[in-house]
Amino acid sequence: MSGPVSLSSLMPKWRSVDPALIAVSALLLAVVATGAVTSERFATTLNFLSVLEQSAALGFVSLGQTLVVLAGGIDLSVGGIVTGSAVLLAGLVNGHSNLMIPALIAVLLCGAAVGALNGVIAVRTGVHPLIVTLGMASILNGLVLLYTLQPAGKVPAWFQDFAFGRFLGLPIAGIVMLAAFSAVGFLLLKLPIGRSIYAVGGNYDAARLSGIRADRVTILVYAASGFLAALAGAYYVSRTGIGDPRVGEPIALASITPVVVGGTVLGGGRGGVTGTLVGVFLISLLNNLLNYMNVSTFLQWVIQGLIIIASVSVFVNRTKRL
Repeated sequence: MSGPVSLSSLMPKWRSVDPALIAVSALLLAVVATGAVTSERFATTLNFLSVLEQSAALGFVSLGQTLVVLAGGIDLSVGGIVTGSAVLLAGLVNGHSNLMIPALIAVLLCGAAVGALNGVIAVRTGVHPLIVTLGMASILNGLVLLYTLQPAGKVPAWFQDFAFGRFLGLPIAGIVMLAAFSAVGFLLLKLPIGRSIYAVGGNYDAARLSGIRADRVTILVYAASGFLAALAGAYYVSRTGIGDPRVGEPIALASITPVVVGGTVLGGGRGGVTGTLVGVFLISLLNNLLNYMNVSTFLQWVIQGLIIIASVSVFVNRTKRL
């Protein structure tokens, strides 16, 4: 029979918890507490389920961004992929229910292909991923606007269940997002490819010399980011019923906020999806609270920008100390 557990025996476990995760969790609780005091509608099950539903798009894109950042890159093309996927999906289907599933599969594969192309260009040319993905975003947005300057196409009404439907009382979009985070978390922690992603982000040349196919890992994470951005585009189409040629504009930079707030270090090799998920909930609940307080959307962008700068500054200083 084992004796009582001592406090000292628990200390190593507590020390292994990422301080960034503790900090972002504390911020999340502070936002919830503030919302509960300032608005009687905020701290309700209905509102929390609504936030879970509405955070799906940010969650999908931030999850892909996390993989790219862990591998030492960054993906600014996600906004263009979201927009392109939304317009392409709505345009292909154009109200024909029998085309919905084939078109959805095609669009998701196209998103993955564009992401993979980002990775190929970056590893073959040596151009920094920021420049590559920024250029890709410009190309995609230009192509979309050449196709249409206003919302186009439509999807059948039943596809709106993806954005608004419920399963066992929980939003379907939120369930899909949580499932995606769980799958990627398992991949990073339990499978060899996950260790390879961390190794490539930690030191690209050392990973390559140790036998890891660093180029393939880089292409894979960008393909995953493109796939998840396309899924976010499908979510927006499900939510609005049409393809909006400007829907993805704000999400490229917004997707970086949960990543850095959640403790994933820009430059790669450190972090994970748990912090990103908490960061997604933090940003979504903060925006929800600011909406209840009638704060301008433009001011919300300012607040998100300040959060990004503060978070990056903290982790830069922390990295220097380490």
